[in-house]
Amino acid sequence: MSTTTESLSPTGAGAGTETESPALNPRRWAALVVIAIAQLMIVLDATIVNIALPTMQRSLHISDVNKQWVITAYALAFGSMLLLGGRVADYTGRKRAFVIGLLGFAAASAVGGAATNAAMLFSARAAQGVFGALMAPAALSLLTVTFTEEKERARAFGVYGAIAGGGTAIGLIMGGVLTQYASWRWTLLVNVPIAAIAAFMATRVLSESKAHGNTKYDIPGALSSAIGLAALVYGFNKANTDGWGSTTTLSLLAAGVVLLIGFVLWELRTSHPLLPMRVILDRNRGGSFLSSLLMGVGMFGVFIFLTYYMQQILGYSALKSGFAFLPFTFGVVAGAGVATRFLPQIGPRLLMSVGFGLATVGMVLFTFIGVDTSYLTHVVPAELVMSFGIGLFFVPLSSTSLIGVADHDAGVASALVNTTQQIGGALGTAMLVTFATTATTNYFTSHASPTANPASLAAHAAVHGYVTAFIWSAAILAVATLVVATLVKARKDDLPTGGAVHMG
Repeated sequence: MSTTTESLSPTGAGAGTETESPALNPRRWAALVVIAIAQLMIVLDATIVNIALPTMQRSLHISDVNKQWVITAYALAFGSMLLLGGRVADYTGRKRAFVIGLLGFAAASAVGGAATNAAMLFSARAAQGVFGALMAPAALSLLTVTFTEEKERARAFGVYGAIAGGGTAIGLIMGGVLTQYASWRWTLLVNVPIAAIAAFMATRVLSESKAHGNTKYDIPGALSSAIGLAALVYGFNKANTDGWGSTTTLSLLAAGVVLLIGFVLWELRTSHPLLPMRVILDRNRGGSFLSSLLMGVGMFGVFIFLTYYMQQILGYSALKSGFAFLPFTFGVVAGAGVATRFLPQIGPRLLMSVGFGLATVGMVLFTFIGVDTSYLTHVVPAELVMSFGIGLFFVPLSSTSLIGVADHDAGVASALVNTTQQIGGALGTAMLVTFATTATTNYFTSHASPTANPASLAAHAAVHGYVTAFIWSAAILAVATLVVATLVKARKDDLPTGGAVHMG
């Protein structure tokens, strides 16, 4: 499951200077439908694939080590290209970028649905991420320039945010239905008609808009960050097969670190940075982005392990697994509701600290699952506690990420919320899958004996791997709690007056 958010300042959504007509766009509500369809497709894609992953793995004979690439290929491409995608959309035309993103996403989904081997599937998922990174920021900017009246804009963003949040639950159930009654391939192929219809409608109802001013692209920054992150993810992957001390593993990890350091140094010196360092060097914003990154590291991979636990240990079908994740969705909605109610009264720091604390507790509860434990006693309570905490955190994050940010940096600051979670998710999934697979292998080796029941041993070894991942995740979320408590000092009076619009 992908737990992502996007926040946007209604007054500073688009980069550059916009010239808005006072006349209301007569096709604005039709435009909202098109944009909402695109957002729903992006949200559905993450959760649908998670539910279908065990079936994909069996069908294409993907190894346990490499199964994480179905998730990380998309998250890594999406997260690392999102800032550049926003710039491309702003400067070349948001409508054009939106339509190209939709058509490219459809084509990549078609290739993924027709995949005959793991490499073909992984490549298609990466392509989906690239086109999604072009489409998503264009959609947000189009929403902002289409709705120029304040109350209508708030209503439009409310619809957009509801779809972003509710799409998670829809994706879980659709993933189960399509996998069980059609094929795992339809969890990808379903995007094709949706994207095609949305692209056709977009050409009819959307108006073109561009940002003006500096239109240079930071290609060196985009490449160094993307390649550096990919090297880290691949390094974690190779650690599983070659060992942490192997030359290949160490070389990849070192290359990743060097490239990312080079990215930071380049961003500090270039005149048109992809990521202006002033956006993240503020204490409150920096603490928010760092905690968001750690949340991605600790959370994304967890849903892979829960999916496998439900389907391979508890014996759930794909459809039943989808429904089994619904308490998480309900918890996020409830937590977000509470946070929205109390944020103006008590400020962000307490809500964020308590939210991460509860998420950590929920993760600790997951470490008590076993081969013979039940869903109701061990999974549901953990899901509810963790998700309620995540809901408490998400809402103030949308505001603290924009505290004190200049209007021309608001788009970058908003996109960073999603970027940090996606990148954290890619790194975390690769790392946690490596830890879990290693733990499973070691358990199987140390407990193997002529009298051991092979099926029982395999089940206990798998659960041991899942629990190991949960322990690491709990530790990461605990660090995030400390980061928020230490760095985020903002009070309720410091929040942006325009308010951030929470997207999911």
